[in-house]
Amino acid sequence: MEARVKAGIWVSMALRLADIAGRSGAVLRKGDPDSGGILCILRGREGLVVLGQVRDAEGRPAWLRGTGAMPVDEATTDAYVARQVKRDPDLWVVEFDAPDLKPPFEGKLL
Repeated sequence: MEARVKAGIWVSMALRLADIAGRSGAVLRKGDPDSGGILCILRGREGLVVLGQVRDAEGRPAWLRGTGAMPVDEATTDAYVARQVKRDPDLWVVEFDAPDLKPPFEGKLL
């Protein structure tokens, strides 16, 4: 069984990696520090993409483009995040400046 990193620690790590890469990042909503899920908003030149934390078929951590393959506008992003927070009040929401729409952290994208 693979050990899971606490959400608060993972968010701190991701923000630090963004800072090292010269990109800004911010916590928009704090969730449960131990077991909360995480949504990452990538703010790019063409729009926004929301990545949601999931597990792949083998149970390994991965990320799913919750708003689809193409960038979306701010209103669509806000509506998606609001629906997810309503379903999971322990959810973290973190936003990163990502002109290329690539996350500042390593992770498998589904």
